[in-house]
Amino acid sequence: MNGSRSFVFPGIRSRVVFGAGTISQVGVEMKRLECRKALILTTPQQREDGEALAARIGGSGAVVFSGATMHTPVDVTRKALEVYESADADCVISLGGGSSIGLGKAIALRTGVDQIAVPTTYAGSEMTDILGETQNGEKTTRRDPAILPETVIYDVDFTMTLPKSMTVSSGMNSIAHAAEALYASDRNPILSMMAADAIKSLAAALPAVAADPADRNGRAEALYGAWLSGAVLGGTSMALHHKLCHVLGGSFDTPHAETHAILLPHTVGFNAAAVDELLKPISDALDGTTPGKALHRFAIRLEAPTKLKELGLSEADLDRAAEIAVKNPYFNPRPFDQAEIRALLRDAWIGREPPL
Repeated sequence: MNGSRSFVFPGIRSRVVFGAGTISQVGVEMKRLECRKALILTTPQQREDGEALAARIGGSGAVVFSGATMHTPVDVTRKALEVYESADADCVISLGGGSSIGLGKAIALRTGVDQIAVPTTYAGSEMTDILGETQNGEKTTRRDPAILPETVIYDVDFTMTLPKSMTVSSGMNSIAHAAEALYASDRNPILSMMAADAIKSLAAALPAVAADPADRNGRAEALYGAWLSGAVLGGTSMALHHKLCHVLGGSFDTPHAETHAILLPHTVGFNAAAVDELLKPISDALDGTTPGKALHRFAIRLEAPTKLKELGLSEADLDRAAEIAVKNPYFNPRPFDQAEIRALLRDAWIGREPPL
């Protein structure tokens, strides 16, 4: 190693339990955290899974709130807090994707209670101290150590029924976390290696799972890649890609995973003009061409969404989105102005292949 190299490695602060059948460890983790009663958080679609988990915990050890929704609206958090307080719970268990996990983070930030996250998609937010909340049509993001779950339980069994559409979209979302870590302002050699391995794992696993959703080895590899991607996102700062996703999700209510999947080739292609060498792990893991093109072709191969217009955005919406995106300054490896962001968004709106 170069003797003049210096960096800060933030460490990984969540306890991770990874494998198949690991849902059986929820009670063990509650005891380890000295928790006696949990509020289990799910979306309406996963309430049945939440009830099954409550039954597994047994007795009066858990209650279920199934109102989690995308982008963590503050009014939903208030409702969940009322249930939390009336149930006399002392921890939260978030079962699901980013919606449930975001709600758990919002409650933990406001109360200081411990969290156990049981992710069922490849979103990766369970490994970060990042919370994005929506209120009055805008999404705000903050980082705080209190936001990070104490324990994350990855159970491959809970991903086996994940529909193909969500599998590929959340998988692309996961790649986005690793991609931005590669050029983050606070990147370091350890996290860069983890990001490269995450991209390699997901590049191999997602086509296999898309072809055969029951491929257990593929599911395990995809979940491993998602864990790595979430961990590197939790250890680095976000840039243009995540900013644009938060703008579209918070102000236009676009679906989280699909927005990431569509924008990723374009934001990476845009930044490749400035940091193509840092993005080489993407090209290496895919087809060897420029990273934006490689991701766009990969998305098409997976039958992932590739056009913002298909999410209900009008072309006129792009003007407002570009305006919001440049409202507050933030780091990005390539400088940009509002006109450049508007052009990037239009390419994503029509699904044009990025130039790089």
